[in-house]
Amino acid sequence: MSAHAFDVEGGDHCPFMPVFGPPARMIVRGSGTEVWDSDGRRLLDFLSGIAVVSLGHANERIAEAISEQARTLVHVSNFFANPVATEAARRIDGLLAEATGSHGQVFFTNSGAEANECAIKLARRHGGRGRHTVVSALGSFHGRTLATLAATGQPSKHEPFQPMPEGFRHVAWGDLDAMRAAVDASVAAVLIEPIQGEGGVQPAPAGYLEGIRELCDATGALMIVDEVQTGFARTGRWFGFEHAGVSPDVVTMAKGMGNGMPVGACWAPTSVARSFSPGDHGSTFSGTALATSAVLAVIDEMTRLDAPNLAVTGGKRIRAALADRAGVDGVRGSGLLLGVELAEGVVAAEVAAGCLEAGLIVNAVNASTIRLAPPLTVSAEEIDEAAEILAGVVADLASRRPSDG
Repeated sequence: MSAHAFDVEGGDHCPFMPVFGPPARMIVRGSGTEVWDSDGRRLLDFLSGIAVVSLGHANERIAEAISEQARTLVHVSNFFANPVATEAARRIDGLLAEATGSHGQVFFTNSGAEANECAIKLARRHGGRGRHTVVSALGSFHGRTLATLAATGQPSKHEPFQPMPEGFRHVAWGDLDAMRAAVDASVAAVLIEPIQGEGGVQPAPAGYLEGIRELCDATGALMIVDEVQTGFARTGRWFGFEHAGVSPDVVTMAKGMGNGMPVGACWAPTSVARSFSPGDHGSTFSGTALATSAVLAVIDEMTRLDAPNLAVTGGKRIRAALADRAGVDGVRGSGLLLGVELAEGVVAAEVAAGCLEAGLIVNAVNASTIRLAPPLTVSAEEIDEAAEILAGVVADLASRRPSDG
């Protein structure tokens, strides 16, 4: 099959529903930061499956943990415990207890959207009847289920699915006054990202998360931090909220915690988690031994490698490599979740397409921003190679812009 995946015009029927658009390439294998398509062409992956394979493709330690678990125990119902999920929950709680000062409890999910669904339900249960509203920011992204889509602050994504579920409110990103005005007695929680990933890699302004924490303390609303993209060392700390020194009431996570295994989690201090009662929530595949074996291996490997430091070091090198490049107006973000802001007239989608042709996977997160989220294990040489490809494509496109004269 061609590396360009499915030639529909040529009669090669695509078996997938058309929700992602035509697949750009057929990727057949990977190793570290590299992947290869079905034509044998090597590509540098500076997207990591959208901040997922943070320890690199086909990581041997993760693969071995999954393989061994598959030969031991894959799944039992949640009428029973299994030792792998139990230890994974304890390890996640340990990371969050260190970050927040409070021990808590975990609900395992299969995705970030499901983790946010759990958080929304927990907030409603905690708030009680009549206190059910969730406030989030415009530009945010929290998932594709109906409730998490309603929480997502992108009205254009709501329109095809109206009417949306009730109980969601959106305010301008970074505007504490707007947030204060929106949080009334009906609000159960504020749901916020430390960095808006899908919203253009927009870091929370200085003092923003701290102000939301103070507001939630004053009103009794829960502060839910969505760490689906920022968690597990991506920003240079285990969790993105740590940069602000705040302690959330609920934390959601997924993506990098499984290095490609579909798994997520919702964590809350015991005082909040106990708002749930048996039967309030559940999932057939919550906490399978197979998925949580990957979580344990990821935590072990990230700890061994000091993954937060890898993200800091790699991020600094990328910033330096792209400084003063033609067509690049700046780089924002934290650690190895970065947004490259392009000069006026340089179209991000064209840059991403040009990079792909040149052997580099990145994505246009909006019209003027390229998102970079390589594996935390990316080498200095790979960073330099990727920067040269990206800078070359951007400079070429910038040179074609019409002159002001």
